Amino acid sequence: MELGQSVATVGFIDDYCLLYRSVFADIRLYECFKYLHVGILSPLPRKTLPEIAKLTGFKDGQSLHHFLRDGVWCVEQVRAIRLHLIRQQIGTRPISLCIDETGDAKKGNTTDYVAKQYIGNLGKTANGIVSVNAYAVVDGITYPLLFKIYQPKSRLKTSDEYKSKPQLAVEIIREIQAMGFVIERVLADSLYGESGDVTGVLHQLKLPYIVAIRSNHGVLMPKGQRVRYNRWCAYDQPLAGHPTQRRYIREIIFGTRRSVRFYQITKGSTDNPDQSDSWFIMTNLVGDIILSVGSQYTLRTWIEYGFKQVKNELGWHDYRLTDYASIERWWELVFSAYLLVSLHADEFKQRQASHNDDETQPEPHPLPFSKHCDWELGTTWKSALNNLRLLLQPYWCWAWLEQWLHVFPVPGLKRALHQLMDWMDTFQILPIPDLKAA
Repeated sequence: MELGQSVATVGFIDDYCLLYRSVFADIRLYECFKYLHVGILSPLPRKTLPEIAKLTGFKDGQSLHHFLRDGVWCVEQVRAIRLHLIRQQIGTRPISLCIDETGDAKKGNTTDYVAKQYIGNLGKTANGIVSVNAYAVVDGITYPLLFKIYQPKSRLKTSDEYKSKPQLAVEIIREIQAMGFVIERVLADSLYGESGDVTGVLHQLKLPYIVAIRSNHGVLMPKGQRVRYNRWCAYDQPLAGHPTQRRYIREIIFGTRRSVRFYQITKGSTDNPDQSDSWFIMTNLVGDIILSVGSQYTLRTWIEYGFKQVKNELGWHDYRLTDYASIERWWELVFSAYLLVSLHADEFKQRQASHNDDETQPEPHPLPFSKHCDWELGTTWKSALNNLRLLLQPYWCWAWLEQWLHVFPVPGLKRALHQLMDWMDTFQILPIPDLKAA
């Protein structure tokens, strides 16, 4: 039931969250949705619900918990709107589809699907929870697409059907292609590169791919044929924020060259390449790709970059929930907040590119915000997040100081903070999307 107008937060948050307004019949649930976006974007080291409530001035962490656990709203509807927004922003631009899993250590066994299993970011087996995630990379900006929880056999519920991580990846790939995304290449690590399920569906769907394989990867060859290692070729690999790195690549041919090709890349010595300094990839890309396939595969580092931002900046693992339905809601909100940053990063990037092409164009960043000494003129996802956090600072400050102003009234301070928040509300660079097709 509607109870009136929603309490305003910050302009760009309210504008973005308004796109999801139809999901929430109860205005109080919609306000929780907005407050959680404000908190997820914050620099809080742990995005716990009580801390988010204090930071946003909501004061009621229990309501946020109720929103995630018992609130009447559909996570699938939020996901559908988010994916529609991504489709609109990307348009016909091709994507690099990155597939990988992410995991977090969790104590005990009260949380759904927590079990002793391999946790990639820890590099070892531990008690934890794992999901298979997919991101799109377009012009250097990452967009969060889908995630699926991995359900270990030991923790299956009566209604569950066991699916391996590669099987979950296959479902994700099929779903993303069915959405109409133009997939330029699929990138994945050796867990998926060594999976016949994954490579089989990539061939079936006629999708280009570059996947990692193990150094002992086996290929069937007719009797009498041998493995050949071609000559090393040098190329320079650009690295974001670092000097260009010289690397070397060679093709490995099993018998006769086929449509699927194999390469070894090293950043160490070519005389005796160390396993720690080299890796092996498999691809179905066509043409003369010897000097480009390595750089294309390096796009996969955006997987790790994306996971790092979700985990370190947006609190992917900070939930204190035990049932997966609630955890899924938290993860979807994190993806939604991630998208909010991606949309702004893409707009910053496009405006900067337009300005560089025609320097007579006005300043591409909205003034006077860019006059702040910490405003970043970069065009990365992280620089966009840092700028959005600057816009949120007056709102957070008001939430921190409001109770003190009840004790020690300072009318001028209250008036000035509200005036500053009004200025932040004027920030707007995102075009208004069309949700009719969502």
